[in-house]
Amino acid sequence: MTDTEATRPAHAPADHPKIKPAKVGVLLANLGTPDHYSYWPMRRYLSEFLSDKRVVDYSAWLWQPLLQLIILSKRPFASGAAYKSIWNEEAGESPLLTITKDQTAAMATRMTDRFGDDVMVDFCMRYGNPSTRSKVREMVEAGCTRILFFPLYPHYAGATSATANDQFFRALMQEKWQPIARVVPPYFDDPAYIEALAQSVERAYADKDDKPEILVCSYHGMPQRYLTEGDPYHCQCQKTTRLLRERLGWEDTQITTTFQSVFGPEEWLRPYTVEEVARLADEEGKKRIAVIAPAFSADCIETLEEINEEIKESFEEAGGEDFTYIPCLNADDAHMDALAGVVERELRGWVERD
Repeated sequence: MTDTEATRPAHAPADHPKIKPAKVGVLLANLGTPDHYSYWPMRRYLSEFLSDKRVVDYSAWLWQPLLQLIILSKRPFASGAAYKSIWNEEAGESPLLTITKDQTAAMATRMTDRFGDDVMVDFCMRYGNPSTRSKVREMVEAGCTRILFFPLYPHYAGATSATANDQFFRALMQEKWQPIARVVPPYFDDPAYIEALAQSVERAYADKDDKPEILVCSYHGMPQRYLTEGDPYHCQCQKTTRLLRERLGWEDTQITTTFQSVFGPEEWLRPYTVEEVARLADEEGKKRIAVIAPAFSADCIETLEEINEEIKESFEEAGGEDFTYIPCLNADDAHMDALAGVVERELRGWVERD
């Protein structure tokens, strides 16, 4: 949109600021990514991430000295090496950023097909760049008087959906003329999302002569304490697994739920994926398994490096032979159709289909 499209309101005085035609913004949000895998970009990213009280809720006087003086003196090197192993060197960015760009383009195409030029689609990151604040500012400057904020997490958790929403509302606090805002709710049981998951499993299994004996649904973990404090994440993950099993027409023994990415000294949601895949191989004699990560809308460090390298290694060292990682839904057509359906539902009353 160019400045020449901005006009003064009817009957306004000549010195009244010009106002751009009203649009509706759809702002997709993902977790975030470092700008590079070298030490200082990694340190900045990890400091922002691990300083978020939604992620680590320990007292700042106790946590910040430990974080800044000890953890961040070493962890950027280890995390940087992990990122380097999956980095999109051609684009100079992490796979999460590449995939989120693809998802945004796919969503923009679907919104244009439905609503013409009335809807603007963009994306932001909770941590790192592009920041939520910068993208809210761009949407307001482009004339968006209403913004639908869409955290790309199927399941609600305080450390994902809630902190993304927090940042969005903080950005709105900086606007002189705030746009009207809506937030997309969790879509963990949306039929189109479950269908997209099921199709990805069926495609992966169709390519295998010897089918996996069990499908491990590995979700990002959280401290057990969060569940007892009221976070619904665990229950929503369990429901996704059940709905996926029912859609596939499988028995309970063909699918299981686990949790990954354990951090810190607390007890986290169990079973831990890295331990469970080893147990399946060692104690149950499973030689062939598949792993899918339904809580991640896009492949990232936790899937490409942790699942497809660390967790795979744990399975093979325990006697497993055939490990199949089923990629995240990413910009798959069925996935994007599902997300577009969620967006269209949440835009009701704001825009009408062409």
